[in-house]
Amino acid sequence: AMTALLKDALAPNLVQTLEHNPALIHGGPFANIAHSCNSVIATRTALKLGDYVVTEAGFGADLGAEKFFDIKCRISGLRPACAVVVATVRAIKMHGGAAKDALKSENLEAVRAGFANLRRHTGNLAKFGVPVVASVNRFGGDTKAELDLLTGLCADAGVEAVIAEHWAHGGIGAANLGEAVLATIERKPAAFRTLYPDAMPLREKIRTIACDIYGAADIAIDGRAAERLSEFEKAGFGNLPV
Repeated sequence: AMTALLKDALAPNLVQTLEHNPALIHGGPFANIAHSCNSVIATRTALKLGDYVVTEAGFGADLGAEKFFDIKCRISGLRPACAVVVATVRAIKMHGGAAKDALKSENLEAVRAGFANLRRHTGNLAKFGVPVVASVNRFGGDTKAELDLLTGLCADAGVEAVIAEHWAHGGIGAANLGEAVLATIERKPAAFRTLYPDAMPLREKIRTIACDIYGAADIAIDGRAAERLSEFEKAGFGNLPV
């Protein structure tokens, strides 16, 4: 019965945004929860309808983007031309030690300290061979000094940062971001690659993700977990992504 219901969820629903742009929605809100990406069907459909397709890989550039690249792109054959990592001054300041109730106050030291988080994310994305653009979503409490510092830190790290204002102005507020992404695609052709090959043992795939993406020194897999990995490989699943 559930399968019979879900087959209808694959059919696209034509809706419109607040700015009256058409949008095709399918799959339901939890269709992508395991890998934090939309469906391959949705992406391929969009590629037939437009020159450029923007797809979200949620839950951060460590979890969401890694699964998008290593699972969705690997299985589907999709090859992204650029990656955009989204950041805010508020979030950067929290990563830099600022208290939640103090985020409306200018704090350049917190921006400087918190930039380590954004630098890690942009570095992770670059490991997949795609050019990276940072979208700094501007909010009302951000100061010019904070925005200038953050964009300057990005430039020093070799990443173009664009101040986007769609929070306040809708689609037109992100037009400069779209232009920057298109220019980056033309200027820096991608050489997409996955983080690990299919033939790598499952244990080593896990180690690669933990160390290269999350910064772990090593991993420990023993007991029942180690047995399960061996069972998966003996059953012929060792070539799958993790």
